[in-house]
Amino acid sequence: MSYSNLKKDPIFIDIALLIVRLFVGFAMLSHGFPKLQMLLEGGDIKFFDFLGLGPKISLGLTVFAEFVCSIFLILGLFTRISVAFLTFTMIIASLVVHGSDSFDKRELSLLYLAVYVLILVLGAGRFSVDWMIEKRRRSSEW
Repeated sequence: MSYSNLKKDPIFIDIALLIVRLFVGFAMLSHGFPKLQMLLEGGDIKFFDFLGLGPKISLGLTVFAEFVCSIFLILGLFTRISVAFLTFTMIIASLVVHGSDSFDKRELSLLYLAVYVLILVLGAGRFSVDWMIEKRRRSSEW
């Protein structure tokens, strides 16, 4: 399949976006769920203190991004907004939290970052709630 065929029939791009969204969304949930459990358990929270906000608020923001925004990503709902939060979280994870670590410690967050930037640029694709909302909105306009 050549690039020109993809331009004529973008269904393949939409299928690829769906697969990537599902895979990266569920994969990030596996990072966010343990943090959600840590947050809900309470007790002494040992977590990176971002900008002096405190470990509990920093953990809460990370849970929002890694857990809540990943669910939105899987659904394709508020995709670009959700991916913006995930992108910011991965920038902080790779450049600040693991900034002095070796590349192998930063590699995973950098890979997530690259995928999130791609989704930020391309959007959720045809197989998403965002697409259905936009389609309905356009059909109700004059």
